[in-house]
Amino acid sequence: MLGLCGQRLPAAWVLLLLPFLPLLLPAAPAPHRASYKPVIVVHGLFDSSYSFRHLLEYINETHPGTVVTVLDLFDGRESLRPLWEQVQGFREAVVPIMAKAPQGVHLICYSQGGLVCRALLSVMDDHNVDSFISLSSPQMGQYGDTDYLKWLFPTSMRSNLYRICYSPWGQEFSICNYWHDPHHDDLYLNASSFLALINGERDHPNATEWRKNFLRVGHLVLIGGPDDGVITPWQSSFFGFYDANETVLEMEEQLVYLRDSFGLKTLLARGAIVRCPMAGISHTAWHSNRTLYETCIEPWLS
Repeated sequence: MLGLCGQRLPAAWVLLLLPFLPLLLPAAPAPHRASYKPVIVVHGLFDSSYSFRHLLEYINETHPGTVVTVLDLFDGRESLRPLWEQVQGFREAVVPIMAKAPQGVHLICYSQGGLVCRALLSVMDDHNVDSFISLSSPQMGQYGDTDYLKWLFPTSMRSNLYRICYSPWGQEFSICNYWHDPHHDDLYLNASSFLALINGERDHPNATEWRKNFLRVGHLVLIGGPDDGVITPWQSSFFGFYDANETVLEMEEQLVYLRDSFGLKTLLARGAIVRCPMAGISHTAWHSNRTLYETCIEPWLS
């Protein structure tokens, strides 16, 4: 090309050079695509990280590059440890993940893990959770005869389990921390060392601060369904629960909502609560059902 400066190139030369123009011009910057927020997964009773291999696969397919951490703590029988002990352990695990994600994180918390996560959001004054996805979790408690219960307390039925769960010894088991007997409400309120506290049903010095912390969440996504077979009543996944006659009262009829004791009413008023009921899914299939993932989980993994 030397000696051509200041001279007009013949038209034929221009045509010959056209294919090479992209090589001669500076490259345009690649379009910037914002990365997805990290996802933290917390398992349920008698579970482990292995149970979430399908969920991990779905996230990797639909949101490639997402950093997903399935916390491998309190697996198997260790999940029976008192829930406040588990909250402390999971808190130590999520703090460094959140610290590396100034844009925020998403929580997917299954079954009993949903209660662990709700407690985390209450006690952490610096959490940066965008979406808290509660996957078939007994958010208003459990009152039902299940295989888990029969294995743990083989001589007890739901009608008399309060005698164990509402004792200091019983509160050493995670399942008793959210056992909610609608026929013994006074005993529940006095003895529950976990659920009654995070629900704000019993006065404690941290109630105001916990409510403020919980309201930092961007979205609360509630998932459950009538064919769950474990969560009893299944509406507990949506903050519904039995009254003394075992008639299910929906979230908006619960005292914790009417009093806005930990922020439910405020979240609903600002449009931050999403309810995603789905029939035909049993309790152990929530984290492996592709349709459920695409309908209720994937839209909230920004």
